[in-house]
Amino acid sequence: MTRIALLLFAILLALPAQAVDVVYPVGSRIGIAPPPGLAPSRSFFGFEDTTNNVAFVLAGLPPEAYAELARSLNAEGLKPQGLTFEKRENLTLDAGKGILVVARQEVENITLRKWIAVVATSGMTALVSAQIPDAAKGAYPDATVRTALASVAVRPEVPVEEQLSLLPFKVGELAHFRVGGLLPGRALMLTDAPSDAPPTESAAQMMISVALGGPAQTADRSNFARDTFATVPNVRDVRIESSEPLRIVGQPGHQIMAVGKYGARGVDVMIVQWMRFGGGAYMHMLGIAPVAQWTPTYARFRQVRDSVDSR
Repeated sequence: MTRIALLLFAILLALPAQAVDVVYPVGSRIGIAPPPGLAPSRSFFGFEDTTNNVAFVLAGLPPEAYAELARSLNAEGLKPQGLTFEKRENLTLDAGKGILVVARQEVENITLRKWIAVVATSGMTALVSAQIPDAAKGAYPDATVRTALASVAVRPEVPVEEQLSLLPFKVGELAHFRVGGLLPGRALMLTDAPSDAPPTESAAQMMISVALGGPAQTADRSNFARDTFATVPNVRDVRIESSEPLRIVGQPGHQIMAVGKYGARGVDVMIVQWMRFGGGAYMHMLGIAPVAQWTPTYARFRQVRDSVDSR
């Protein structure tokens, strides 16, 4: 037993630090093992040390972006961006193949070094850039920066709860929809489309967003709701069947029911729009589903609608 325990201990010591130390910013599929002194940023996906003006910025791009970045990240391509090329080398990481480019830049009289790592991963291109002012090099030496960039990892997906935490509202019931897209701080799209495919015209979908403003007077809400409905994209031959005020979870609101054709294929759909007013803002909820699926899907739309609340 002692021999086995020692063997297991040796294996644990041999595991790469990345397996334990990688941190994913909230809402990001990309993570790194950030150097000591960095904290998650509240203004971008990444990490920062505001005292030393150090930042590691993480971005996910489409898979095809890798080839374009590999072509343009050179002395000629960086010059128009105010970057002076230093060197470029290939990377071989657990996440995939990549390139590392180092350049220099001067921003507001601060001379800094810019590190750019681009990694081709399964389903996306991971872009991680680091800026290290010369004055902070003692705290963030080259070896430390390289170690952080070599730890780039990509998780298969962002947990649903984590995605929803980025919204200014809470959704208590997804009614068997999945998260199809999200705009942090603003909007959410739910869909019936499979997780391995983008939303299609034949899949029910629901959009929920919040914005400041809205009509202060009750009498103006009907026209405001109709004007908002007129901006719904990808629908045509729309016929409004009803438009009326109603209360939604105890707050003043408005409902529009309509039929129309959706998308390039002109799928016959039914559409419901709910608007909820109050607190100097308004919430816009829009559900679209093929006519053949409408009755059960409408019930699910209502489940979601009634579970949405402000944070």
